[in-house]
Amino acid sequence: MLEMLAALHDWIWLVPALPLLAVVVNAARLLLGLAKGDASEPLTVNLASLAAFAGLLLLLAIDLHALLHGAPGHHKLGHWFGNGNWEATFSFMLDRLSLTLGTLTALIGWLVTRFSANYLHREAGFHRFFIALSFFLAGIQLVLLAGNGLLAFVGWEMCGVSSFLLIGYAWHRPVATGNALFAFVTNRGGDAGFLLALALAAAWLGGFEWTALSQAHQISVVNARLLIIGFVIAALAKSAQLPFTPWITRALEGPTPSSAIFYGAVMVHAGVYLMLRLEPLLVEVPDVMLGLIVAGAATAIYAWLCGLVQSDVKSALIFATVFQVGLMFVEIGLGWTTLALVHLCLHAGWRVWHFLLAPSWLDLTRARPAPPPAWLQRRQWLYTAVLQRFWLDTLADKLFVQPTESFARDVRGLEEHFIDRAIGQPGAGHALQPERPLVRVDGLPGRALASVSDFLQRIENRLLLRGRGGTAERLLQRLGSYLRTLENLLEQPRYLMLAVMATFVVIL
Repeated sequence: MLEMLAALHDWIWLVPALPLLAVVVNAARLLLGLAKGDASEPLTVNLASLAAFAGLLLLLAIDLHALLHGAPGHHKLGHWFGNGNWEATFSFMLDRLSLTLGTLTALIGWLVTRFSANYLHREAGFHRFFIALSFFLAGIQLVLLAGNGLLAFVGWEMCGVSSFLLIGYAWHRPVATGNALFAFVTNRGGDAGFLLALALAAAWLGGFEWTALSQAHQISVVNARLLIIGFVIAALAKSAQLPFTPWITRALEGPTPSSAIFYGAVMVHAGVYLMLRLEPLLVEVPDVMLGLIVAGAATAIYAWLCGLVQSDVKSALIFATVFQVGLMFVEIGLGWTTLALVHLCLHAGWRVWHFLLAPSWLDLTRARPAPPPAWLQRRQWLYTAVLQRFWLDTLADKLFVQPTESFARDVRGLEEHFIDRAIGQPGAGHALQPERPLVRVDGLPGRALASVSDFLQRIENRLLLRGRGGTAERLLQRLGSYLRTLENLLEQPRYLMLAVMATFVVIL
């Protein structure tokens, strides 16, 4: 029995792989037209649920072995790619932090999957929802269990894609698609920081392994500061800390189960996990830890104030979530990492229950939301700022979304007006424009010149383009046949050599 438990860590890759398998099978059923009607829903749910539950059982077995004989730690499965200076591997980290959060996430994922079966029954995007949910579970388990930053970044991006798909679940609604774009673009700023940190780790530490990052004392303080700042930017963006907070309120446009697991329990804590994972690097740069305290405290104050004026349950819950996550960043900045981990686990379990209960909240309470406190209403300037959420939504839209949309429009214009025309295909916008004169003229001489031009154009069209069987067409066909005959003769080797010799004679 003990030998079987000891060998289970070799199969840890199944935890993210099984949800991916469920994605492939359910997507194939949907594409082949096999997922139609109410009768197809149980199979979709069972595949997604079974994948999540199997991962949970595997993690529980590894947890049991870790309790009896200690955690396996860093486990390398194989080589991915690399060169002489650095290497990327398929590796997993099975320590206290990863196993705790991986098991909790698997449990929450399985429960939310089962809950969603009834909640989304007969929804138009039923199968699409479970495909995106399974894809997210695979991605978040890669983030939590990966033994190196590069593999964690793959899961990081998978979470971002699935979040975009589920925020825009009601794709026919402009508000849903606009909010999905807002959240996606905002999080790309954090991804840029993650990529920068990975590049610096490869250059200065010789790899992406989390174990290599624990050797931060080998590099200078300046380099360590630059390295950790990239990861901090990624963590602040994914966990919706200032200045990236506005995206998470837009993300509530998706179905309630996705809000519960993404923004209430799991994905919102991914940045906290990243900071806990990088604790050995953080302690080398106390000023960055101070920055975490400032960012977390500012976010907590912002979320607390904004939460006082919310009139719907999901908005109130999301600001409560951001408040708690801000406190976790403060705890990490103070060096209380064990407290932050316990806080994360308790908050994830508590908040997922809140979000899943949200649709029934009004029916259970049957009461109007409490009015804002009197002290806030008496300070009109602060009350107005809180109602407007300190105008951060507008600022983020101008800084992130509008430049991205402008760039996309410019690229589309370049394609339609230059690239398409260069290859002989006018753009879509060109085809929809009404016909207009090629040359605009004024005055009698101009109109006379335009009339002569139109007359000659009609003659050309009649004789060359529209003529069928006329004299002009017969002459052109005969001339074309003569030219083809001449071309065939010149392609013969003897005539080609004769032409070359004649060329030399002329030159001499």
